[in-house]
Order: sequence, then structure tokens, then C-alpha cells
Amino acid sequence: MKWTVVKIRAMKGGQKVTSLTAYDYLSARYADEAGIPLVLVGDSLGMTILGYETTLPVTMDEMVHHTAAVSRGVKEALIVADMPFMSYQGTLEHALENAGRFIKEGRADAVKIEGGAMRVDLIKQLIANGVPVLGHIGLLPQSVKETGGFKMQGKTDESARKLLDDALALEQAGVFAIVLECVPAELAQKITAALNIPTIGIGAGACCDGQVLVFTDVLGMGHGHVPGFVRKFADLKPQIQNALAAYKKAVEESSFPER
Repeated sequence: MKWTVVKIRAMKGGQKVTSLTAYDYLSARYADEAGIPLVLVGDSLGMTILGYETTLPVTMDEMVHHTAAVSRGVKEALIVADMPFMSYQGTLEHALENAGRFIKEGRADAVKIEGGAMRVDLIKQLIANGVPVLGHIGLLPQSVKETGGFKMQGKTDESARKLLDDALALEQAGVFAIVLECVPAELAQKITAALNIPTIGIGAGACCDGQVLVFTDVLGMGHGHVPGFVRKFADLKPQIQNALAAYKKAVEESSFPER
């Protein structure tokens, strides 16, 4: 069964939406075989795969390349491609062209865009031209230079009201779901209750309609800082290190190959 934006939207208030990032053919195959409904080709690949310090250097060509690889590994999951920094913040024409590349070249099913009410006109244009949109509010990794880093959002009454207003504006614009990143659990619960579309949390508590995590974080394969809300469902990093060390030793000792 191929997952569509219509099916994801219909999960509101029912079965939780499990979402996972995937960056290549192999991770996409694993996610799809596990029955993950929504696979996000996140611009977080800039840090997890390409070695950048933030998502900001990630280019359209890099995102389309990885989205196409993911699409070759997926049969059923809905594929959502992250529009990278400065691929949609300019003119509507430029944003439409870039979104179209994800659908045509990357074979994505939808795109994700960061930002609230300020993105309404763009979102309406994309949807009117056949490009479904996943919204994203709260912590916006592409805006870290403005916000001063990766910090919890919506902690004051004013910022909480703005996030709720942004969520309602995105729903009215036609997004099929909204990612809530790093907002207080109580606020995420309030936003979730106010919407008729699913919320997908990342560091936003358990009351969202779904959750998304990074592939390498789920498997315990990452390097560097791991956010406190992440749960490792496996701890593969030491196993990988031990296996590679054993391989090196076997080659050096001439015990591999055996003949």
C-alpha cells in the first residue's frame, strides 16, 4: 500500500504517524521494509552524511541527489524532501522551480518548508501547482543564525501564541501535517488539539500525532552531540567499531581471507 498525503492526513487522532529520516538507498530500504509511513529526506544530511556543521551549506543539487537515491529504495512510504536554505526564501518562481525538481528529478511525493504564517502565500502556490507541503514550526534549523542556536521555542506566552497562530495559518494554507520541533510538551499538546491535521513531533513531547527521528540517532550510529530527547533503539556504533577493528586485525594477521 503506497502511503499518500491523504492517508497521512487521515491518521489525525488515530494511529500515530511514525516518521524517519533517510538519506540514501540503503537507509530508505530499511525504513520502508519496517513499514515506516513517512520517510523524510532531511537537510540534516548536511551534518550526518556530508560533515557540515549546520544545514545551511546544503544545496539543491545535494538534496535532489539524495532524494532520488531514497526514492529508489522506497516502495510504499511517503517521501518528503526538505527544501534547503535559500531554495524557497526568494521569489515564488524560484521556489516553484526548486520544488518541481524534487518531484520530477527526486521523485518525492511532497516537500517540507520551515516557517509559519510568513510562508502561507508560497505554500498555497505550491499546493495549487500540485506539490503537497509538510509544514515545520518551532525550532527552525535554517534560522539558527537569527535565533542564536538550537534552542527550545515557545517558552514565553507571546512566542507560544505565535506558534499556535502559525500552526493554524499553515493548516488554513493547506499543509497535510506539521512538524513541531523543540517546543514545550504542553504547547505541542495545545497545538495538536487545535488542528485537524497531524502534528509530528521532534523534541516536542508525547502528545503529538506522530514522531520523527534521525536514522543514525535511532540506531546509535551518530557522532557528536545527541539531543536529550533522542532514544537509541539500538547501539550500533560500538558494534561497527569492533567489527572494523576485527577486520583490520584479520587482514594484518593474514587470517583473512582463509585461503
